[in-house]
Amino acid sequence: MGILPGSLPGYQSLAESRVRKSFEAVWDCSLSPNPGLTFGEILRAASKGKIKALYVVGANPALTEANAGHVGQALEKLEFLVVQDMFLSETAQLAHVVLPAASFAEKEGTFTNMERRVQRVRKAIEPIADSKPDWWIACQIAKKMGVQGFDYEHPSQIMEEVSRLTPSYGGVSYQRLENESLQWPCPTTDHPGTPILYIETFMRGKARFTPLEYRSAAGEPDEDYPLFLTTQRSLYEMGNLSAKVAGLNLLAGERVVEVNPKDASPLGLADSEPVRVMSRWGEVRAKAKLTEALPPGLVCMRPGSVESLSNAFDNSVMDPTAGIPGLKLCAVRLERIPDRT
Repeated sequence: MGILPGSLPGYQSLAESRVRKSFEAVWDCSLSPNPGLTFGEILRAASKGKIKALYVVGANPALTEANAGHVGQALEKLEFLVVQDMFLSETAQLAHVVLPAASFAEKEGTFTNMERRVQRVRKAIEPIADSKPDWWIACQIAKKMGVQGFDYEHPSQIMEEVSRLTPSYGGVSYQRLENESLQWPCPTTDHPGTPILYIETFMRGKARFTPLEYRSAAGEPDEDYPLFLTTQRSLYEMGNLSAKVAGLNLLAGERVVEVNPKDASPLGLADSEPVRVMSRWGEVRAKAKLTEALPPGLVCMRPGSVESLSNAFDNSVMDPTAGIPGLKLCAVRLERIPDRT
């Protein structure tokens, strides 16, 4: 839907005049060909005072972004922070204004999943308290600001506009989605959708294989931080709701760092003992879990939950090509926490 800074919906390039003109005609506006910023670039600009206001919808960067302490400082520098969310998340607690959003069960709409499958979502209950659908909130703000073109009364009208402007969604409509799901590309109303991409040809020309030379990650282990930390999947990511479920926390709520016994031995560290995990960017406390499933020199934690802020010390140095932080790799050291009883 055009979230990438250099793209309009459907991965259509903002730099192409033809693409911009098609959107400008429908939106009655003039679009700049210059790409915006990635989220990491936005946060860095905010920390330098170059961005004054931020509107965050359904995200919790104070918890999920690398080097969470720096992210919090950047958000606190903003003159105006708006958070639109279902929960009073860590980011929402820093906001000047919190707009209560409705859940999937409280609104009409569609989901497009990682399989490119577009499916209808139907409202099961009325929105609780003052919560509203995201699209409705955005339209009300636009109207208050005097912007034309936000007189939608139902999300089906938004899907009609998506279909008109985005070729890969050209054949998608609420009428068709009533009894079936569709996988984009679905360019016309009689197209059945595309379960498998690139059967006959590549989408953007033939593939090109380019050999790469190894380049070490920023923040390699050294004498002060001799271990590599990586992260693994948890039962939940941000944990705004899931982390409050007692049954899930029995399985995933404990803050644990997995360590090979050969790395634990010099520290006198036993299984289940408390340990301090320290990097160049921060530290957290956790309980050691000794396991030979990890090779010596590598430790592992689960990211993302309120109870396990491994992102607080993730490597925040940006990759020069991808422009993203080293979320999966960070040099750390372990310190056994003495028993003070």
